[in-house]
Formats: sequence, structure tokens, C-alpha cells
Amino acid sequence: MITLDRTKAPQFNELDELTFIHPETHFLANGVKVNVLSGGSQEIVKIDFIFKAGTYHQTKPLVASATNNLLKEGTKNYSAFEIADGIDQYGAYLQTNVDFDDATITLYTLNMHLKSVLDYFKEVVVLPAFDQNEFNIYMNNALEKFKVSMEKVSYVARKESMQQIFGSDNPYGANATIKDFEKITREDVIEFHHNFYRLSNCEIIVAGKVTTECIDLLNHFFGDVVPSETTHANIPLENKTNEQPEKIFIKKENSLQSAIRIGKQFPNKLHSDYFGLQILNTILGGYFGSRLMKNIREEKGYTYGVGSGIISLQKGGFFFISTEVGSAVTSDALIEIYKEIELLKTEKISLEELTLVKNYLLGKLLKSCDGPFNIAEMFENVYFYGLDYDFYNRYIQKIKSITAEELKDLANKYLINLKETVVGTL
Repeated sequence: MITLDRTKAPQFNELDELTFIHPETHFLANGVKVNVLSGGSQEIVKIDFIFKAGTYHQTKPLVASATNNLLKEGTKNYSAFEIADGIDQYGAYLQTNVDFDDATITLYTLNMHLKSVLDYFKEVVVLPAFDQNEFNIYMNNALEKFKVSMEKVSYVARKESMQQIFGSDNPYGANATIKDFEKITREDVIEFHHNFYRLSNCEIIVAGKVTTECIDLLNHFFGDVVPSETTHANIPLENKTNEQPEKIFIKKENSLQSAIRIGKQFPNKLHSDYFGLQILNTILGGYFGSRLMKNIREEKGYTYGVGSGIISLQKGGFFFISTEVGSAVTSDALIEIYKEIELLKTEKISLEELTLVKNYLLGKLLKSCDGPFNIAEMFENVYFYGLDYDFYNRYIQKIKSITAEELKDLANKYLINLKETVVGTL
């Protein structure tokens, strides 16, 4: 029996590199590639069908999200109830998601029930019905949710800020309006699905305890689906000058809080400054011990939460600061936010704070590798940029080597010409 000496702290081992489950490449009978990350001890698998069908690719507002959300609402052979009930009876879970770049259909299931569940999963992926009645119900519900959301200062600020940062002509900055709900039709959804939800426009990633039988079953259900080429044209990013104002204020009568959103376009994962900017962002507002949290939440008490982030997109990226504060202290909160930004540009971070942030980031990175599902997510996060796992080990080395002087230089280079959106009361 080992006796622990609890008067001594456990040994601290510094992280040098991460060990990953490397993908195995398989091909279905129709030539469609399947990336497999096999690991873990539990008899469960996660299957992601990831299509280049995000909002960036839509030619009409709301179409991408409507298409993705309606996939489970009835297929050629099953009603929405039969799909939900059929999936639930096996303890499986089916979810759909759409973001700026991609749309995903994800299945979690026990290996022993994979064959039964894939029968429903194939229907959702390949044979959605897009019934007119289901379409009408979905759009009516979506419109009511949109109206409710538009009364929330945080939602309006986020929406307006994206347009302010990217411009209304850029797919990343385009906003939907109530009138757009009247324009979208069932035929728009069918056409979008036909153009973008094809296996030739899809990446299949399987994680968990993946057996030979799992691959054989995937081939059985999807190997005979013709992966015809997509017919859509690539949508180029507009290179027009962003004419949006540097500051936007939208007054909300009787609002008890104001939403603040500050940001600008930033480099994505492919840029050499990306790692350094992630570290700089963490110091400013990227974790609970950040400068913004200490100042605006803990010292001033203006808000319950404030934070900043860098979002990498496949054709761009952006930085943001976001918070909601009491209406009476909106102007004061803005002053404090810009004060913290200015301090990063004029004063070098102390060794103590930098060491704390470095250890936090290394620990967070290590935790993100726990289990095959998390590793699959890490794989996806680099795979779609044409990168590999070396990205993370280079990030580790940057975290360990970056200096206070480098961070100050990055702050002066990038934390300038920020765009500000305030919704509520000034």
C-alpha cells in the first residue's frame, strides 16, 4: 500500500506534447471516405456527417438553418414521431447543427444497436421529406422565437455586431429580418438540400469503440448512395469596403440592461499570429480570472459576466468582447473595457500573470484530449483547415515560449480600430 505524504504538493509535470488517436481512413463502396478515430473502452460510437452547408453557403437568409432543422421532421418512410421514437427506444441520440461554415448530422449509439439505429439515420441523411405541413409549423415557430429574441438586447447586439464587423454583403455578416420569414419557401429548402447535402459534399467521421462491423454497417447503409457532385457555385467573399459605422447604438426603451459587443475581423487558424492572439485574448477576457472579469465583474460589480473570444472561420475570423451591464453603468463599463485594452498595449504583463495564464491554457488543452469523442472534435477543428495534429503541439510550444513583449506587440498590432455595438441605454 502506498502512503501519501499530504504535507507535500504533488509533482508538477509540464506538458510538452499531446498524444492523439490518429485517424484510420476507410472508403465506402461508392468511394466516400470515412475517417475513423477508434479508442475508449465503452461500446459506443459517435458518427458525424459534416456537410459544407452552413449559412455561408445559402443564397437566401434562413434556408441553411431551416434545412438542417427539418431533416428530422419526417422522411420518405418515417414520420417525425417514428424517427424520434425509433431512435429513443435504442437509447441512441440524434442531433443536427448548423453554423457559419458547416452543417452536421450526429448520431450517438451503442454498438449493439447500430444496425437498427442506422435505418433511421440513413433516412434523415438521405431521404428527408420536407413535408409542407412540417415546414409551415417549423417556420411559424421559428418566426415566434425570432420575435422573442429580437426583444433581448444580447441577441440584437450579437446580430448587429456581426454585420458591423463583416458588412451586410459578406455571408458572415448578413442578417435575417422578419420579412425573410415570409420569403422562404419549401422549394428553397428542397433545392438547398439537393445542392449541399450530397455525400460528395460530406465528411464522415466516426469516433469511439469502432469495430470492423461498424464500418461494414456504414457501408451497407450508405455505400450504395450515389455521391453525385454538387451543382452549387462557390460563393466568393465580397471584397467591398465595409461601410458600417465604427459605433452603433440601438436604444431599447425600458431596458434594465445594455448589451455591449466590441470586435473586428481577426486572423483564423491558418495565420502565424493565431496562437499568440489566443493567449492575448485569454489574458484580456478568455477565462474566469481574466482582466475584464476582475475589473468589470469583481471590482466594479457592473455585470455578472464578461468575456472575449476569437472565432476561427474557414474563410475568415473575428474577435469579440461581450457583456451585459446595468443600464445606469453602460458608459462606465465601456470606459473600463477600453482601459484594459489600453493597458495591454502600453504595459507588459507580469511574469506571475503570464505564468498563470500559460498553465491554465496548457491544462485546458490537456483536458480537451480526454476520450475519443473529444479527440474527434479536435481532429475536426484542424482537419477542415487542411491542418493536422501538429497544430496543437505547435500551440503548446508557443504557449511555453511567448514573452510579455510579444504580447504587447500583438495588442498594438491587432487591438485597434475596434467596432462597438451597444443595445439598450447609454
